[in-house]
Amino acid sequence: MTPWSQYNLGDEIPPPENLEPVLEFLSIRRSSLATNLESPGPTQQELARILTIAARVPDHRRLSPFRFIVIEGDRRNTLGDLCLQVALQSNPELPEPLQHIERTRLLRAPTIIAVAYSPKHDGKTPEWEQTLACGACCYNLLLAAKASGFGAQWITEWLTYDNTIASALGLLDHERIAGFIYIGTNKEPLKERARPDLAKLITYL
Repeated sequence: MTPWSQYNLGDEIPPPENLEPVLEFLSIRRSSLATNLESPGPTQQELARILTIAARVPDHRRLSPFRFIVIEGDRRNTLGDLCLQVALQSNPELPEPLQHIERTRLLRAPTIIAVAYSPKHDGKTPEWEQTLACGACCYNLLLAAKASGFGAQWITEWLTYDNTIASALGLLDHERIAGFIYIGTNKEPLKERARPDLAKLITYL
């Protein structure tokens, strides 16, 4: 049993009470810009809890078509140097300000989680369903980080689609990055942003 769980496999889970705070939390949820994040990030125990919650998503046949690659400390500098190398291969004349952006790209937050999409070819579960499960996992990660008192942003950028970066992260041939989740403490309070017009998103049959 994990320190934050009251239940073992097969235990009956009672209905939660007073969910209004949860609805309020969801109604004002928004991502933090990675540039608005600083230390501290989550402790090992906090991160373990966040990732446990992230993995608790609708998942047909319990395949867990995702895994987490934690990037912290000096490893951020190492991968930042690699980002710069890859960028210079594409554009050897890259201006110094842009080189600095590439070199420090992974220093924008103390903790970064690369979520690897890792579909299982069981011959039964459509890959599209596994893709959706991985997306839900990324969003759950954002929610869990926010609920733990941190800011977080789900970012893709070019390195999500680069083979050299994928190799450095240890991805297998059938895997790809769903995104990088930057986690840290907000430097400044968040402000509300424009939201979709709900009336344009609903069709009643």
